[in-house]
Amino acid sequence: MKKQMLTVVMLTATVCASAQSDKTPVNAYFTTSEMPDMLKWCPAPPDTIGAAFAFDIMQYMWGKQMRNDKERADIAIRDAVYGLDCIIREFSEPFGMKISKEETPEIYKVLREGTATCDSICTMPKKYYMRRRPFMRFQEQTLTPDDEASLRKNGSYPSGHTILGWSAALLLSEINPDRADTILARGLMYGDSRLIVGAHWQSDVNAGRLAASAAYARLHTSERFLEQMRLARQEYRCKAGLATIVEMKAYKKAAKKRAKANK
Repeated sequence: MKKQMLTVVMLTATVCASAQSDKTPVNAYFTTSEMPDMLKWCPAPPDTIGAAFAFDIMQYMWGKQMRNDKERADIAIRDAVYGLDCIIREFSEPFGMKISKEETPEIYKVLREGTATCDSICTMPKKYYMRRRPFMRFQEQTLTPDDEASLRKNGSYPSGHTILGWSAALLLSEINPDRADTILARGLMYGDSRLIVGAHWQSDVNAGRLAASAAYARLHTSERFLEQMRLARQEYRCKAGLATIVEMKAYKKAAKKRAKANK
């Protein structure tokens, strides 16, 4: 399974070119203060003397060892470029369809606004804990040295990249459940990339996945999100040739309305 997933991820670089950065403001489904407060329910990062931190160190060493696998190291470096462009590039192949603002506008919209909303859940814990990253503790270089200056100013716990990758995986697997196994496997790899790069501890990544799951549950209390998700699923079914005649007519009608509004 891991070998197959690695092959899929390597294909992604050629299958889907990086999207243009979208500078339009994100219309988040919830504000940061409306998201679940991680300081009230998520465990604090482990101290530096217990078994949990010993495991963090072991996983840091595992990440360094994985750098010897050039293909996997290259994926980790690609994953380190934070943002929707990276998500679209890396997840289109596992998703089974090229995602873009032009070709899949409904999927693009829910992915952009959904992941941005989920990302805000880490704002308070990052500032509160300001946990030192592994490359800082060991005074070693990461695989992305150009990022280190900014990473030093940003708390390690929880991993924001992991929140982005796991929330994207949850969202896309809901749109296309038939590809859920492949999508979720890529989501896990996305978080593991932070260990291989050397930017995060294992406990940061674990907390990121937990935070993304809590944030994603919160999204489902938004009627606007649920409606956009319905449109995204409808769009996927139409593009994949799975839609009924009724669904296809509804999608075409919505597309005409959207095109008219954008004129």
